[in-house]
Amino acid sequence: MREGVAVGQAATMRLNQNILLLGKKVALVPYTSEHVPRYHEWMKSEELQRLTASEPLTLEQEYAMQHSWREDADKCTFIVLDAEKWQAQPAATEESCMVGDVNLFLTDRGDPSLGEIEVMIAEPSCRGKGFGTEAVLMMLSYGVTRLGLTKFEAKIGEGNEPSIQMFRKLHFEQVAVSTVFQEVTLRLMMSEPERQWLLQQTSHVEEKPYRDGSLEPH
Repeated sequence: MREGVAVGQAATMRLNQNILLLGKKVALVPYTSEHVPRYHEWMKSEELQRLTASEPLTLEQEYAMQHSWREDADKCTFIVLDAEKWQAQPAATEESCMVGDVNLFLTDRGDPSLGEIEVMIAEPSCRGKGFGTEAVLMMLSYGVTRLGLTKFEAKIGEGNEPSIQMFRKLHFEQVAVSTVFQEVTLRLMMSEPERQWLLQQTSHVEEKPYRDGSLEPH
């Protein structure tokens, strides 16, 4: 996750702190302190550090970062859970069902309708199963319907071909290549046909109330 630029939409971006989104393969829950230890273990991976352009942090720094993300006006972060595993095991903790995260950043101070989207499926055994695709679709729908976004960008490392191909399948088009940052920028303009397609793709998603560590009802 990268730092963004605060744009004074704190109430809007923090709408997700009490919301859980339940799809077919994944559930999206707000990033809370319960999730930090597992997230910290993920980010010890040199591969994930490279793919997310992140520096390794201590556990204490990770807790502080989680708190800052929670409070920041320009970030909307969900932890991605394996929905089937989570629902099949009533006693399962969210931490044990975590597979990654998905984020929206409002990075353009002059254009509040533009969101930068990132997704990370950190668990190697959970890649290639459609978790990332559904998580992105759910986040795009949330951005359109709850945050009023009409344009999305994804900045992906040039070597991350699976992620580039996934976003292209979701109608993103490549608009730029940065040799300095070794990344490509893909963009999706939310025209009315694209909006209808997106809403159709996510018509199964349920929005439920969320409290730290629990779904009501689980």
